[in-house]
Amino acid sequence: MTPRTTRVVRLVRRPAGEPVPADFAVEERTLPQLGEGQLLVRNLYMSVDPSMRGRLESTEKHYTHNFTPGAPLDGRALGVVEESRSAAVPPGTFVRHQLGWREHAVLDAADTEGAGRIDPELAPLPTWLGLLGQTGFTAYVGLTRIADVRPGDTVLVSAAAGAVGSAAGQFARLLGAERVLGTAGGPDKCALLVKEFGYDATADYRAGPVREALAGLAPDGVDVYFDNVGGEQLAAALHALRTGGRVALCGMMSQFGGERRTVDINHLIQAVLKRLTLCGFIVRDHEDLRPEFEHRVAGWLRAGEVTARETVADGLENAPGALLSLLAGGNVGKMLVRLSSP
Repeated sequence: MTPRTTRVVRLVRRPAGEPVPADFAVEERTLPQLGEGQLLVRNLYMSVDPSMRGRLESTEKHYTHNFTPGAPLDGRALGVVEESRSAAVPPGTFVRHQLGWREHAVLDAADTEGAGRIDPELAPLPTWLGLLGQTGFTAYVGLTRIADVRPGDTVLVSAAAGAVGSAAGQFARLLGAERVLGTAGGPDKCALLVKEFGYDATADYRAGPVREALAGLAPDGVDVYFDNVGGEQLAAALHALRTGGRVALCGMMSQFGGERRTVDINHLIQAVLKRLTLCGFIVRDHEDLRPEFEHRVAGWLRAGEVTARETVADGLENAPGALLSLLAGGNVGKMLVRLSSP
C-alpha cells in the first residue's frame, strides 16, 4: 500500500553557537501524489556530512543552498523505487538522490542527478554514499585533478579518519604516493589510520601543536596537502610543504564556531616564499571525472586494495544525534543513518 505520509527531520531553528538536539525535530509530513514521470522512493541509507554545519547558518553560500528553519533538511541518500510513473525506472530500481533526512522521497525520474541509478551488484549499498559516493569522489578529484599527486610524493591529509580523509589516504597510496601522513583527533583514531587505512604516520592534533608534530614526522617536508580543516592545521601544513608544493582546499571545518577563527593569515607568506599552489574546489564542478572514478575505485574495492569503513546510526530519530556526533569527531569513515532494509 502506498504511504500517504512520511517522517522527516525538520530544522526548528538555526543554532546559536554549536548545534544542539533541540535545533531539530522529527515529524510526519504528507507525501505529494505522484505525477507523470515521478518516482516514490523508500530511503534505505542517508548521508551525514560535515558540510551540513555550514548549511545550518544564515550566511549566504555560493555553491549550495542553506537549510530553512521550519523546513525538512535534505542531503544525499539512496533508496529503492516502490512506485513509478516512469517506464524507464521500474519499481525495485536502486537510486541515489538528494532528498535524504526523510523516510520516503518523491523524485523526478528524468533528473539524473536527483535520481541516479546505482548497481548493488558492483558494490555494497552503503558504499555508494561513501567510498563510491560523493565523499570518495571528493577525495579522488582533490588528489588527481587539483593536487596532481605524482609517484614518489609525500601526501598529508587532515581529518584523515573522516569519510573524505580515509578515502584520500588510501587513494593517494594507489596513485603512487611514497609516504602518506594524516592528522586525527585522539590516539585511537591515529592508530587506526596506520592499521586499517595504510597511513605511514599520524599526528594527533589534540595532543599538541600540529606544526611541531609535522616537523618530526616529515623533516624533509611534504609535497601535497589535502585540507579538510583549515585553521591551525592549514597553517602548519604551509610550513611543512616543500617548495612547489600543492594544496587541495576541500573544506574548513575549523571556520565554524566563532572562537576557533583565530589563525593568523600572515602564515600565507609561506605560499609566496615556497611558490606553493593552493586551489579550492567544489566537487560538483568535476562531474566529467565520475565515470573514471567509479570504474577505478570499484576495481580497487573488488581487489581488496581499499577499505570502506562506515559509522552507522539506526533510525531517522537518531539522525540529528548522528550529525552532532560527526561534528564532534565521533565517526570513523563515512557517517550514515540506516532508515530501512532493502
